Amino acid sequence: MDKRDLRIKKAEFVTSCGKGSRYPEHEGQEIAIVGKSNVGKSSLINALCGSNKLAKTSQRPGKTRLINFFRCLYGEKGAFTLVDLPGYGFALASKQEQADWGALIESYLASGRVSHIFMLIDIRHDPTADDIQMFKYVLYYALPYTLVATKADKLAKSKRRQAANRAAKLLGAPPYAIAFSAETGEGRAELLERIAGIVLPPEDDPEGEEGEE
Repeated sequence: MDKRDLRIKKAEFVTSCGKGSRYPEHEGQEIAIVGKSNVGKSSLINALCGSNKLAKTSQRPGKTRLINFFRCLYGEKGAFTLVDLPGYGFALASKQEQADWGALIESYLASGRVSHIFMLIDIRHDPTADDIQMFKYVLYYALPYTLVATKADKLAKSKRRQAANRAAKLLGAPPYAIAFSAETGEGRAELLERIAGIVLPPEDDPEGEEGEE
């Protein structure tokens, strides 16, 4: 993991895209946030960017129905984009709505724009069939990913690491996920370090040693 410091100085909403919409101009690396409805994607974006109002949060699952792009500025002139994808697995949505959201997500994953995926899973529960299917999409498109186990504050501190790693294993991934809480900030520093490893250019290394995947 990249230990260099990355601080998001400013973040702003760029645009929303639906079926048939053109994506915004590509600027820097794009890190997509995926997960089931109400897993905490918007809360994670707000926590990373230090703003409670950047991405709209809701207690009602299924609210995010478009792909939302957020431009993040760091350093002197650095920029990358966080991309909030619609939540999947919303039981009250019609089959047509669910199919449309699935097609929207898959189209973006196949676009060639995605630098990295933050896949969110609820630390309190086993991964759903929809979670497993989404992870298969991530693997199919050969996208680098980081697993994030959200709502960590809902478990006793002594149980969080084990629960996060167990969820990753049940998903079919290596048994490691970052335990994260938007309420307490747990995991935020580790995620920012992960982002640094994605967006910052490699440091000069005379031996050509590669960073951690």
